[in-house]
Amino acid sequence: MQYEPALSRDQLIQLATRTYFGNVDAKNMEATLDCFHDGALFCVQTDFTRHSGKEEIRRMFDDFFAAYDTIVHRDFTCTVDEANGRIAASFVAELTDADGGVTLLNNTNFWRVRDGKFQEVYVYMSGANVLV
Repeated sequence: MQYEPALSRDQLIQLATRTYFGNVDAKNMEATLDCFHDGALFCVQTDFTRHSGKEEIRRMFDDFFAAYDTIVHRDFTCTVDEANGRIAASFVAELTDADGGVTLLNNTNFWRVRDGKFQEVYVYMSGANVLV
């Protein structure tokens, strides 16, 4: 299904890399969830994990935020389909736990955007799933 485009190329990149990941990195739960529609779907394709709706997505982020002292997403390479409200980004996720252990992941996310918010998110993760 395609959605009516509402955001420009630059706005899609801003939504994914700054608004969404910026708030994930700051562990700002409400601002992170504001990026999603109430009935959004969040799938980690490489682990066959599915979170449906904001409450399941909130629980996933509660666990993720608690597991790491520091979360950094960086080095984004974005591909945008402005006409259909889609964006893909490859990036590095650098996660530091309370003991100082660092997990580095090279991931790619695919977003379907409807009315300026995520309707669907598909994550391809290079290592073990940290979004359970």
